[in-house]
Amino acid sequence: MSATIVVVGAGVIGLDVALILAENGYGHLTTVVAQHMPGDTSIDYTSPWAGANFSAISGSDKNALIWDKAGYQRLMRLASTEGLESAIRKTQSFEYWDEKPAEQKLSSLADYLEDFTVLPSEKLMPGVAYGVSFTTVTINAPRHIQYLKNKLELLGVQFFRRKLDHLDHAFLSDRTKVVFNCVGNAARHLPGVQDSNCFPVRGQILLTRAPQIETNVMRHGKDYETYIIPRPYSNGNVILGGFMQKNNGTGDTFAHEAESIWQRTSTLEPSLHASGTEVLATFAGLRPGRQGGARIELEEAQAGRIVVHNYGAGGTGYQAGLGMGMEAVGLALPHLSKTLSGQDVVDLHAAEQSARRANL
Repeated sequence: MSATIVVVGAGVIGLDVALILAENGYGHLTTVVAQHMPGDTSIDYTSPWAGANFSAISGSDKNALIWDKAGYQRLMRLASTEGLESAIRKTQSFEYWDEKPAEQKLSSLADYLEDFTVLPSEKLMPGVAYGVSFTTVTINAPRHIQYLKNKLELLGVQFFRRKLDHLDHAFLSDRTKVVFNCVGNAARHLPGVQDSNCFPVRGQILLTRAPQIETNVMRHGKDYETYIIPRPYSNGNVILGGFMQKNNGTGDTFAHEAESIWQRTSTLEPSLHASGTEVLATFAGLRPGRQGGARIELEEAQAGRIVVHNYGAGGTGYQAGLGMGMEAVGLALPHLSKTLSGQDVVDLHAAEQSARRANL
């Protein structure tokens, strides 16, 4: 198989990169290579297990603020134009902190979040120092990544299931000019990457049927996260969580953790006690954490080829993935424009015509 551009990894980060490439006319030149694809369920495949939503859980550093804003704006537009198809819904959100967050975080959120309101202190529960409400998006994670795969295939992106033993093997042929490394947790051990700053961040969730829950609610503590995320277009299912356990790589679930989740979430949202609420399943997932935050970096390879690293999003892949993808693709675009072969140009013209037909 030959491909000018290869994206390694079919989690939400890799799929978002492929989408940005397709929007820039490179769909027919792009192949996604991954061991796991949408529809799979494996502890080594993080994206299907996510809540998912946009929240203030991310960091306060400059990169996180930029990626979040770009991601929020794109996801809100998608909820308005293709909500059912993309499995994204606009949802009212309430977020609480045990300690007031950084001012740069709050000022950034207030700048772009729709309906952003600081909650008065008399409406805060005991132990909460600060709270806000705004319009967020909630995402049906398994359905959303399947939507992305289907959309990308329509735009000419190919998918190739393979487990790579070395990142260099992503250069599928001499035609391959650019590799995007979006391998998530595998970045710690995959030869050619082996980033010792990477670590898993284990979470456990309860998949619950609770159709009375229509708002997103989160409480951010010093050493815990509690969240209630209605899963859109799922017949009333809700995700309850959770845990943020650094350097814990087990996919096992534990009864005492399920009890902790239920106690915390039902205290945060007492309507969970309503008759008809039913816990359907308990799952664990491993977020791709990284000391120092996500890595988006261009690295030169042999023969004038490049690798663009894009991994380590932690628990923010769905909300920051599009912003991260824009930055990662932006690093590669100058290189692509210089290295396209004659056949690539022919393929690119076809890709541009396809993109126009898709109204990108």
